Amino acid sequence: MSVFTDETRERAREIIARYPADRSRSALLPLLHLVQAEEGYVSPAGVTFCAEVLGLNKAQVGAVATFYTMYKRKPTGDFLVSVCTNTMCNVLGGQEVYDTLSEHLGVGHDETTADGTITLEHAECLAACDYGPVMTVNYDFFDGVDASTAVGVVDELRAGGRPMPTRGARLCTLKEMAVQLAGFADEREGAVADGGPGEPTLRGLRLAQEHGVSVPGFDPNTPIRSKAEADKAAAEAKAKAEAAKPAPVEASAAPVKGGDGASAPTGAAGVGEPAKPAEASGSTTRDVKAPDDKSPQVRTAETRQPDAGTAVPDAPGTKVPTDGTGTAPEAGDARSAEAAGVAANAPAGDGKPAGDEAGAQERNLTEAKAGTDAKGAGPADANETGAQK
Repeated sequence: MSVFTDETRERAREIIARYPADRSRSALLPLLHLVQAEEGYVSPAGVTFCAEVLGLNKAQVGAVATFYTMYKRKPTGDFLVSVCTNTMCNVLGGQEVYDTLSEHLGVGHDETTADGTITLEHAECLAACDYGPVMTVNYDFFDGVDASTAVGVVDELRAGGRPMPTRGARLCTLKEMAVQLAGFADEREGAVADGGPGEPTLRGLRLAQEHGVSVPGFDPNTPIRSKAEADKAAAEAKAKAEAAKPAPVEASAAPVKGGDGASAPTGAAGVGEPAKPAEASGSTTRDVKAPDDKSPQVRTAETRQPDAGTAVPDAPGTKVPTDGTGTAPEAGDARSAEAAGVAANAPAGDGKPAGDEAGAQERNLTEAKAGTDAKGAGPADANETGAQK
């Protein structure tokens, strides 16, 4: 197992314990942030560590680590400076900000300054169009920047300062931010005491206050009820609604005689009124109970290829197969065929992806190590033989 500190290992166990025992692989995302918090990026050793503690293989971990841009695959500076160059920020000058920083720092996209302080990147969108152009430092926002203010921020960072973001808490290093993203609190003194919402964010609230717009019956001082209290209130409301329902009208035991002496129909039509004829639906399909007890796989198989002997010809979503002459073939058994297919394709577990067969892997490894197989074939032939087996 790769070498990580005891604190990282203890935190890894704490992260895994947050999830059900049979869903431990769900802890992979915070674990990747955790190893990045120690090394500054997700190294091959970090991938191995995550794979070992979760019982996955390195390919599975690597597939996740390479998918998300917040996981860095090479050493990153203490401060990740991201400049939005997407449409809105670009129109407002975002590209100019990025170009100026790139020239000033002497680095391009995803590159780090020689002193290891700043890593620069252009971002497709930082989800703050109303504050554009924006840039973030370790994911904390600096709003409405221009080339001059952006250069001032990075110069202060390189000099050892911590400029205050426009919104959010005070700055921390990328490793410290990774600890928070892994699900642990920021333990710095007064770390979350600064910052506040921006004016564009508050604009809707101010307009609502000016025009007296509010949610009917909303009381901001009302405490949030516990689940038990909410369940009790829901049960009481349901009982009250049931009690308010009118009692059902019982039909007369004796049929009402019509003018001709025949029994008049009862129900929706009033006494003495002729019953309304049933409306034709235009379909010959018989009423069938919805197949809620069937698995989705079986339901899909029967929809695509229903049993010819039992399928209703005009049932929605079904089509009885024919042999080209208009004659339906003999009834098959879609359910048995589906069950056989499910039995032959067992789902993969958390520890191994589908298709891994331990016996074949061990045999191929043994032949590769030996260099030749029983017939004296070379390494290339041995690999081919293993593949054929």
